[in-house]
Amino acid sequence: MLKNILKIALRSFWKTKSISIINVLGLSLGIALCLIIALFVRNELGYDRHFPNSERIYRVTSDIVFGGNAYKMTYAPAPMADALMAEIPEVEAAIHFRNQGSFLIKRYEDNIKENNVIFAGKNFLEVFDIPLVQGRREGALDEPNTMLISQTMVEKFFKGENAVGQTLILDNKTDYKITGVYEDIPENSHFNFHVLLAAEGLPEAKSEHWLGNNFQTYILVNPNSDQKEIDLKIAAMAEKHLTPVLKQVMGEDFTLEKFRESGNKVEYTLQPLLDIHLHSDLLGEFKANFSITYVYLFIAIAVFILLIACINFMNLATAKSSNRAKEVGVRKSMGSGRSELIFQFMAETFLMSFISFVLAVFIASLLLPFFNDLAGRNLSLPLDSIIFYGILLLGAIIVGLIAGIYPALFLSGFKPAKVLKGDISSGMKSAVVRSSLVVFQFSISIFLIFCTVVLFSQMNFIQNKNLGFSKDQIVMVHDLYALGVQKQTFKQEVLASSLIEKGTLSGFLPVSGTNRSDNPWWVMGRDTQDQENMVSIQNWKVDFDYVRTLGMKIVQGRDFSLDFPSDSSAVIINESAVRNFNFEGDPIGQKITSFSGDNVTGLNTENLEVKTVVGVVENFHFESLKENIGAVMLFVDSNPSGIASFKFKAQNAQEVLQLVEDKWKELAPGQPFNYEFLDERFSSMYASETRIGKVFAAFTGFAIFIACMGLFALTAFTAEQRRKEIGIRKALGASVSSLVLLLSKEFTKLILISFIVAAPLAWWGMSKWLEDYQYRVELGLNTVLIAIGIVMLIAWSVMGIQSFRAASTNPVDSLKGE
Repeated sequence: MLKNILKIALRSFWKTKSISIINVLGLSLGIALCLIIALFVRNELGYDRHFPNSERIYRVTSDIVFGGNAYKMTYAPAPMADALMAEIPEVEAAIHFRNQGSFLIKRYEDNIKENNVIFAGKNFLEVFDIPLVQGRREGALDEPNTMLISQTMVEKFFKGENAVGQTLILDNKTDYKITGVYEDIPENSHFNFHVLLAAEGLPEAKSEHWLGNNFQTYILVNPNSDQKEIDLKIAAMAEKHLTPVLKQVMGEDFTLEKFRESGNKVEYTLQPLLDIHLHSDLLGEFKANFSITYVYLFIAIAVFILLIACINFMNLATAKSSNRAKEVGVRKSMGSGRSELIFQFMAETFLMSFISFVLAVFIASLLLPFFNDLAGRNLSLPLDSIIFYGILLLGAIIVGLIAGIYPALFLSGFKPAKVLKGDISSGMKSAVVRSSLVVFQFSISIFLIFCTVVLFSQMNFIQNKNLGFSKDQIVMVHDLYALGVQKQTFKQEVLASSLIEKGTLSGFLPVSGTNRSDNPWWVMGRDTQDQENMVSIQNWKVDFDYVRTLGMKIVQGRDFSLDFPSDSSAVIINESAVRNFNFEGDPIGQKITSFSGDNVTGLNTENLEVKTVVGVVENFHFESLKENIGAVMLFVDSNPSGIASFKFKAQNAQEVLQLVEDKWKELAPGQPFNYEFLDERFSSMYASETRIGKVFAAFTGFAIFIACMGLFALTAFTAEQRRKEIGIRKALGASVSSLVLLLSKEFTKLILISFIVAAPLAWWGMSKWLEDYQYRVELGLNTVLIAIGIVMLIAWSVMGIQSFRAASTNPVDSLKGE
């Protein structure tokens, strides 16, 4: 029996081989894309799960509203970790991290720049129980100037040697002793550090300053601890420690109730480690996270693509029902029951499903490297896993059921007495179902196209928006501290070239990954106990050429100038700062003041800093366009450091790089030359969205391709069924163009219906997505027209080829059998 079923299945496959091949290829491609998406989703959902006790690890986050600004951050005060250990019983261990950027590292002479460096608290290995391959766990980070390094760092500096006890030199000045080597942290982690420096040697780590939020704090809690209860205890603890400090700043009449009533707040809450990658987009993330929304979206795309492929199968199976109607009639008249026919048709479907899954694995292995390149991941098929093959087998059965159940029931339901007379009464019903499935297919395709168009429109809007500063033709040279006292010499020698237009020295730039510093300031003479007078403002150290180099626009007052010695105590503020300070009259000449102090000693309320406003700069974006523009003040630093930025003439990029590198090597021999372009750094702020857009576009293209494969086969089959009608019409004088229109108009109507169904859903979905951006593209009629235009162009191209081929057939060939 099985032999006969297989023989009939192969015969049916061969009889309509072109349609069958399209079915198998469409199904194989759809399954391959689903496999890739499944690997991607598994990787995203698996972030940080490799850490032992990952479900018991939490990060402390802060939600602060003060002085007209709102911050949701990964940062907490330096004393937070020790206080959590001492005052909250549920906390087993606590650590804090302090990120101070990249370091120059060397063993002997030549430095290597390493970005993945962090200061870590001594309890790091208790909270994040990563395996050590060399060294002892106990006391690994207890002493100042000690470090743990990854196996990758061992390969760079100590290949073939035991690294424990060896020394590395950081930034040409500090020796760090290696106490252990740990396994490389897996890529699917929200941090990937290769060097852990003991925070015990960091002055800020010992600070008791509760108003400075500059450490990332993590805790390991006892099993069965309740997060909400710990949050309440953290709130009480923070209130206990913050109130005396805020009273010192705001006056003895200060109360937290008044603080909150005026719209301010300082709240610290726990965030589960396993939520960070997919549920967090806070200020101070170690690297760009993903979003659970995108995970759901990719799961939906996988389901849609598989449904499109299955719908192709169902449509083509029911479309060719007239070819198999007589077979059903004859077999039923010979005694076959409906169950036997259903079994036969399902067997044919399962055969095609199994073949498709085998091909899908091959196609997925070919496409996976391209996907990895687009998505910035390193995924691979688990071909050595028995579970993987079990999932494939189960998938083949499920897909076979989904794709085959309706055609099997439909074909087995023919009445032998009617079909043998040529009467297929259910043909109209099958046509309605088939049309509905085509509408569903193209509704999905139009939805995906609409979303892709909006996503790329927003990315284009970001790249072309007036940012308030110039990001083009500016090269950034990092690690100025390697130049020592020759920073100004380096700047002047580079500026001496005719290739360079302007230059500035400052680590504070309006792109992510550069320095930030925030403090409360107020207009001199105003009462600090009135909390509305306090303005939380970014204060950036710059030099005299900063504004000119970055192409910022002074809208009031003047720029900094060496002609004014008093500019050492002058500031330039942006328009948001003017609004927040609410000056009485002209802001130029106004004096603003703040407490002196730093993150180590805390605020000194006895000594005040006073600055005079000499200029107002037009608002410029210095964070993501998802955020509103906050208040910023620029002041001149006598010893600027961090980054040298040079504005150069267009078309001279390579010459400029050679010039700057030569000057660097001359003044800093043996120090690595590290540079990047400002526009590239700006683009990297949206790397995640750009990658998502490219991946989304690729999957949308594949979904449309699979849908059009089905449309191509349906058009061909429809043309074949109407072959004699076409011959008669052509013999009576019908033109080729009129016949093409005749054959295509039915599917055109279905596509228009699909658009009516999909467009409102896509509009609503993308409107919600755009709400994350404070500055965004407006959805308009052009977006709608582009989406429908793309679909109609592709669909008409597919239908036109087949329709033109059918309409061009010689009527003699169509009618010679009559």
